[in-house]
Amino acid sequence: MQCGWSLLGPLQWIRYVNKQVKVKAGKDEEHRGWLLTVDPVSASLVLVNFQDQEVGGGRASVQVVMGHAVQEVQVLQEADQETMERLQSSFLPPRSRPLSPEQLRQRRAGVRRWLEQNRVPVQEDGEELLVAGVLTITAPYGPEDCCSSNQIILDRVQRLIQSQAAGPPNHSAGLPADQPIQRLIQSHTAPPADQSEGSSCD
Repeated sequence: MQCGWSLLGPLQWIRYVNKQVKVKAGKDEEHRGWLLTVDPVSASLVLVNFQDQEVGGGRASVQVVMGHAVQEVQVLQEADQETMERLQSSFLPPRSRPLSPEQLRQRRAGVRRWLEQNRVPVQEDGEELLVAGVLTITAPYGPEDCCSSNQIILDRVQRLIQSQAAGPPNHSAGLPADQPIQRLIQSHTAPPADQSEGSSCD
């Protein structure tokens, strides 16, 4: 139990982070939740409550309790490993969340199947996808994971992957029907090494 919350400072506040707390604020207000962080300037608390008990499922609600109104903070429960991981990952962009090996395998297979349905020559090379020998797609196999020194092929394949969730195969979505990717590859050879600034490789 702790009174004088705003006077404690960051070194004391950190001891409450990732713990379930009960906060008394104002005259008759009481708030409960997992303490995600404390604003170092205002001493405001960011409380998180999960709407279900399954890690990774459902949604999280967020409440901010203004530091100047806090009268008392009491620790109710320590977070277990699963809860801590959920707190740390709940507010990351989806792209930033690590995928399991099985999720990566399913994603790789889905992208390969989508490209094949759109008549794009693709094969697996270990954990990478190789498109017609001129473009590679690395995990987690999104448009931004494509790498090629040929900007035209790169753009077409990225557009195809972006359209993957839009619906059934559409041969005109990124590759004109009268100009399949094989013809594009033949007519747009990769530029020399000193002209490869168009590459999307990092």
